[in-house]
Amino acid sequence: MKIVVIYFIGLIFGLGISISGMANPSKVLNFFDIAGTWDPSLAFVMGGAVIVAGIGYQLVFRRSRPVFEPAFNVPTSRVIDTKLVAGSAVFGVGWGIAGFCPGAALPVVGTGRSDVLIFFVALMAGILIARALIQRNFGAAPSGRVKSN
Repeated sequence: MKIVVIYFIGLIFGLGISISGMANPSKVLNFFDIAGTWDPSLAFVMGGAVIVAGIGYQLVFRRSRPVFEPAFNVPTSRVIDTKLVAGSAVFGVGWGIAGFCPGAALPVVGTGRSDVLIFFVALMAGILIARALIQRNFGAAPSGRVKSN
């Protein structure tokens, strides 16, 4: 049952990305082009997502535990450190260059478009390199997450 729910959540996410036009990198890049062909629709998509997520979190955390897990797994650290700032900067620069957010690119991978596949391969390489560097520098890949009730 868990895999069916995950599939439908992914399907809804992919449909939302497609319907909103965020699967088109030029639409995203136009959002960043404030001096040229600025398109504010990304702000509305993000705003809508924040509202839906906020309501969802309020409903979910009223429960004593998740439906398919024994406990909630939430971040505990509120520290803004170099790793967080650097990661955010790399994410933003990559998004601005490619026009794809990693979450939005995943549903588009199925189209087989070469620009998406190149982005996805670069994304996976970046994740593997980052994990290797973290493991090399810290001895293990710290997750910053602990299980809580």
